[in-house]
Amino acid sequence: MLSLRRVWLLKDRAACQFSDASGVKSFDEIPGPKGLPLVGTLYQYLPFIGEYDFKKLHKNGMSKYEKYGPLVREDIVQGQSTVWVFRPEDIAEVFKADVGRYPERRSHRALHKYRADRPQIYKNGGLLPTNGVEWWKLRKEFQKALSKPQNVTNYIEDTDEAMINFVGICEKNATEDTLSMLSRLFLQLLFLLTFDKKINPFSKEEMKSDSMSTKLIDAAYKTNSAILALDNGPQFWRYFNTPLYKKLCKAEEYKEEIAIKLVGEKMESLRDVEEKSAKSLLEQYLLNPELDYKDIVAFASDMLLAAIDTTTYSTSFALYHLARNSEAQEKLYAETSKLLVKEIDSITADTLREATYTKAVIKETFRMNPVSVGVGRILQEDVVLSGYQVRKGTNVVTQNQISCRLPCYFEKPDDFIPERWLKEIGTKEKPSIHPYLVLPFGHGPRSCIARRLAEQNMQMLLLRMCRHLKFEWKGGELDVITVPINKPDGPIKIHYQRR
Repeated sequence: MLSLRRVWLLKDRAACQFSDASGVKSFDEIPGPKGLPLVGTLYQYLPFIGEYDFKKLHKNGMSKYEKYGPLVREDIVQGQSTVWVFRPEDIAEVFKADVGRYPERRSHRALHKYRADRPQIYKNGGLLPTNGVEWWKLRKEFQKALSKPQNVTNYIEDTDEAMINFVGICEKNATEDTLSMLSRLFLQLLFLLTFDKKINPFSKEEMKSDSMSTKLIDAAYKTNSAILALDNGPQFWRYFNTPLYKKLCKAEEYKEEIAIKLVGEKMESLRDVEEKSAKSLLEQYLLNPELDYKDIVAFASDMLLAAIDTTTYSTSFALYHLARNSEAQEKLYAETSKLLVKEIDSITADTLREATYTKAVIKETFRMNPVSVGVGRILQEDVVLSGYQVRKGTNVVTQNQISCRLPCYFEKPDDFIPERWLKEIGTKEKPSIHPYLVLPFGHGPRSCIARRLAEQNMQMLLLRMCRHLKFEWKGGELDVITVPINKPDGPIKIHYQRR
C-alpha cells in the first residue's frame, strides 16, 4: 500500500499546515522533479530506468509529496507543465476558479481525435474529452433527466432483481474471483440505464470469450488502459496510428457498433410509446429536441467506457474491506436486518435513505480506494496555491488519494473505519473532515453525471450481499494499479456462505 510509515508519520498534525511567511512565489519556483531537454521527465516513467510508474500514480504522488512538499510542478512532456495539488485548502482554491465558467480538463485527448476523425458518427468528442460551451450544451441536456430523483429510483426494482440473482451466483462460486463477476453485473445494470434493455451476462452463451458481454467489458478496459499513456506520453498518434492508438480505435469501434445498433432500435420503437406514459432515460434523450442521434450515440459509448470499470473496482474494494473487517461486516448486517426484516423484502427508496451505515462503508471505501488519484482541471485564472502563483492555463491535478492516507487529516489512515463518517451519538454534528479531501466523483458541474445511480447500485449490492451472505477474505493484501482509474492489483478472492 502507500508508503505512509516514513517521514510524515514521524511528524505531528502541523506537518500538513501551511504558513506563508515569505510572500507569493513565482510559478517557476514551484518545486518538483527536473526534466531533460526535449523529453521532460518522461524518461522517469520508463520501465527499469525511471523512478516513477504510470501504473502507480498514488506511489508517484506520495514520493513527490515527501520529497517536494504539498505543491509539485512537473513537465512530463517538455513545455506542458502539470501541478500536483495535495492540500485540501489548495484543492478548494482550484475549484473556486471554476465558478461562473465551464470547467475544463486535459484528458481523453486520443478519444477526442478518434471521434473528430469520424464526423459521420459524432458531432464532437462527447462528454469526456470536450471542453467549453460545446461541453456544457451536452452536459446540461443529459443531466436534466439524471438529476431528477424519480428517474434514478425508477430503476430500483429491476436493479434489486439483478442483485438477488447475483447473490446466488456468488454463493455458488464461493471463492472465485469476484471482480469478473462484478464487471458482468454492472454491465447488466448499465444496459438497463443506457439502452432500456435487459440482458443476462451470466448466461452460458454470454460467458463465452466471443460474446457481446465479454467483448464490451474487454473493450472498455482496453480503452481505459490506453488513455493515460496516450495523454501523457509522446503524442505521435496525432500524426500516424501508433500501436496503442490502434488498440484504442479497435475497442472504440466495437462499443460504437453496439451503441449505434441499440440506440437505433430504440428510435424505431419510440412510436409505440404512449404520450403520457413514464419515459425511460433513453426515451427522454431521444425525445429531447436539443439532442440528436449522434449526441446520444456518443453518450451511450461514454457510459460503456466510464461506468463498467469504475463501479466494478469501487465495489470490489468495498467487499475487500468488509471481508477483512468482520466487525464492520456485522454492523452492516445488523443494519440490513432492520431494513430488510425478511430476506424476501424488497429494497425501496426509503430503504436506501435509512441505510446510514451502508453509506458510511461506501464513503470510507472511497477515502481509502477512490476511483482515481484525483481530479484534473485547466486553470481559468491565476491562483495562489501554497504560496505560489500558478498560471492561468496550467493543468493541475489534485492528489486526493494521497492526502486521504495522511495522518494529519485522518487518524489511523490505513484502517477501514466507516464510523468516522457517522454523527456522534447524541450530537447533530459529523466529524470535522475537510470537504475537499474525499471527492470520488469529482466536483462541481464536471462531476460524474451518473453519480446518483452509481451510489444507488453500490448501496443496493452491499445491502443484499450482507443480508444474505457472510464473507471472508482469502487473498493477499490489495493495492491499486492505474488504468487510469484505480483497479485492484490482485484477484478479489472472497469465500461466501449463506447466513
